[in-house]
Amino acid sequence: MMTLTGADRVVIVGAGLAGWRTCEELRRHGFAGGLTLIGDEAYPPYDRPPLSKQVMSGKWPLDHTTLATPEKLEKNQVDLRVGVAATHLDVTSTAVTLSDDSIVAGTHVVIATGARARRLVWHETYLNEVRSRDDATRLISRLEQLSPGDVVAIIGAGFIGAEVATAVSARGLRPIILEAAERPLINVLGEIVSKWLEHLPGDVGIELRTAQKIVAVTDHRYDNGDANVVFDDGSLLHARAVVVGVGAQPNVEWLADSGLEVSNGVVVDRNQLCAARVAAVGDVASFPWTNGEHVRIEHWQVATDHAGALARHWMTGEDSPTLIPYFWSDQYGQKIQMLGHPRPSDDVVRVKDTGENLWLALYVRDGIVSGLIALGQPRALMLSKPLLVRPTTLEDALASAPWAPPASA
Repeated sequence: MMTLTGADRVVIVGAGLAGWRTCEELRRHGFAGGLTLIGDEAYPPYDRPPLSKQVMSGKWPLDHTTLATPEKLEKNQVDLRVGVAATHLDVTSTAVTLSDDSIVAGTHVVIATGARARRLVWHETYLNEVRSRDDATRLISRLEQLSPGDVVAIIGAGFIGAEVATAVSARGLRPIILEAAERPLINVLGEIVSKWLEHLPGDVGIELRTAQKIVAVTDHRYDNGDANVVFDDGSLLHARAVVVGVGAQPNVEWLADSGLEVSNGVVVDRNQLCAARVAAVGDVASFPWTNGEHVRIEHWQVATDHAGALARHWMTGEDSPTLIPYFWSDQYGQKIQMLGHPRPSDDVVRVKDTGENLWLALYVRDGIVSGLIALGQPRALMLSKPLLVRPTTLEDALASAPWAPPASA
């Protein structure tokens, strides 16, 4: 393939973490051409994970999340355009049409438009999400109007819901988490691991209600910002604020007539390419995993790894190694970490256990280690990462036990 030269211009659509890291990685690998970064929000690139953690709890001001400071933009020579969305991509000419009817042309295009919060049929505009800076600003403004002990209903007990509940509790408010499934994270981590984790909210006095069937959320009885969560049996939960965290969906609608393959995201190859001079990275990319399976993973580390892999490929022609997904979640005073991309139906073997909230487990599929998950065991998790670099049987994993190095290590 032809590598990038100083005569090329890369247009990156999406000014989130993946888009910004692509700018940085291209420069780090020696790209001397033009870089145009386009974002539909009014802000320079910022980090999203702290929104539901440090920012929501009041530990950080919003400005602490900024990734692309003026100094970094100048250093990386990035032409940043914010407050304007992409509406069309011409793959042949690698030209992007924007919502202000302008056209930005480049020799290469990177799609980094990420994902947005999924909404349910009863979603109303007065409900809160935590996906963007504006979302965080709006919710924090509401929380600051409340009094200690006021109820905040959180719909969805996934990672975002748990993190928001933790932050809301730290403010002296009373989060009540409403989860449709029988246990939190059962559809992500599987039945066994979800059982191991289900006690965490109760340990810190946060109320969790499972198997909840919500049919509506309404504020028509109130003029002060309060709302009622309405359940299928007709009962109500009165809340001073309602936060919804029920997953996300990729921002791909603007690519409908591009000719690119779109299936739960933009389908890419191992080097993040979806066309000869077009790539996709981060939350919006559906990339190859084991056995020809394509996956889309909304994790911070995946976005960073995609950016580095693409930059290296475009600058050197080298194929990218297999990505090992990694994520973490700080919730209820504990840290959950995972490596790999196991299925909820995979077998689980607990291999290190030094206490109720200190353990490491292996996911296993067809006798091969498919993932690692840890609660409060960050060092043991990272020591075990080599188990995923190449196919490793459960037998070999147990024999080598990298999570338990010799005492002198």
